[in-house]
Amino acid sequence: MTQTLRTLFWLGVFLALYSYFLYPLLLTLLRRRGGRATQSPSGLPPLTVIVTARNEERRIQEKIENTLALDYPPDLLEIIVASDASTDATDEIVGRFAARNVRLVRSAERKGKEHAQGLAIQAARTELLVFTDTATRLRPDALRLLAEDFSKPEVGAISSEDELVSAEGEVRGEGAYVRYEMWLRRLESDAGGLVGLSGSCFAVRKSVVSERWRTDTPSDITVALLCAQAGLRAISDGRVKGMYQDLKDESKEFERKKRTIIRGMTAVWELRESLHPARGLFAFQVWSHKIFRWLVPVGMLLALAASAALARDDLLYRALLIAQLAAYAAAGCAYLSVTARRMMPLRIALFFFVANIATAAAMWDFLRGVRIVTWNPSQR
Repeated sequence: MTQTLRTLFWLGVFLALYSYFLYPLLLTLLRRRGGRATQSPSGLPPLTVIVTARNEERRIQEKIENTLALDYPPDLLEIIVASDASTDATDEIVGRFAARNVRLVRSAERKGKEHAQGLAIQAARTELLVFTDTATRLRPDALRLLAEDFSKPEVGAISSEDELVSAEGEVRGEGAYVRYEMWLRRLESDAGGLVGLSGSCFAVRKSVVSERWRTDTPSDITVALLCAQAGLRAISDGRVKGMYQDLKDESKEFERKKRTIIRGMTAVWELRESLHPARGLFAFQVWSHKIFRWLVPVGMLLALAASAALARDDLLYRALLIAQLAAYAAAGCAYLSVTARRMMPLRIALFFFVANIATAAAMWDFLRGVRIVTWNPSQR
């Protein structure tokens, strides 16, 4: 019995730590590097920017103006606003820009973000598509950089990197977790390709998605998986920043995380052929980044329960139990105290535990058959 508990403890430790720590180390050994292709201004391809909106009258005009101000030849750029059956003044505001090559594609019924994006894909006149959210602002050179990346024929999609800004538009410290995720994304990009893109801004070849677009899975993960299935790579370009503000109501962050994880699980399940060993390195990355990340709460519970059972008679496991309880206590202090949250180690502990509680809740809902297609946009 004791040996079984020890085995369960170390299995739990492996599940809890593999995706966050061991997987990135393995990626550093597997990554490959290649020089960026260069492209002259005369070689710029036509682009379609697709902005998805649901009742965005408060910020859709600013988003359109930001997109029109990007440094790209107007005759090579079309802008489509995909309205998910907006019921406010969003569609009317978009109509004011019709003379500037901005088109409205409206869903007659509210069927979710991906349904609206699918309508825009069919309406797009170009092969290269750039998806971006209403809350996201792009730097002037964003489209030129994306076009440069597409000059490599093996590239099927490109992801921006997230950058948080203040209400005044100043760049903020993204936080340890966002910096970690962007670093991990670069490692994946240099290995077998991204297993998920940034929803704030990403680009894809229309030929990759036009025939296999899904309205029931998140587009940022679906596009990455479809690229791999098409024999192409999704890459990250750290020069392209998708800038957006923090959530106004931080209390809604838990529900946002849970929703995002449920939708991610749905994508991997519906496109589970990406998990097949025949997919090689990319399948390894999907298992490591997605499946094992979702198993972290299971590992945490296994390690806690097994060490608690062993602590009475084994000094080592007593110390390991105390260390775990101390980490939980640190997260609890950060949750209860604003002052404690200002301390980086406590803030990281809180984020880690909240993220994994959200993962456990999402796993439970997913296994019960919960699927999420429509929701109200986060207020930023």
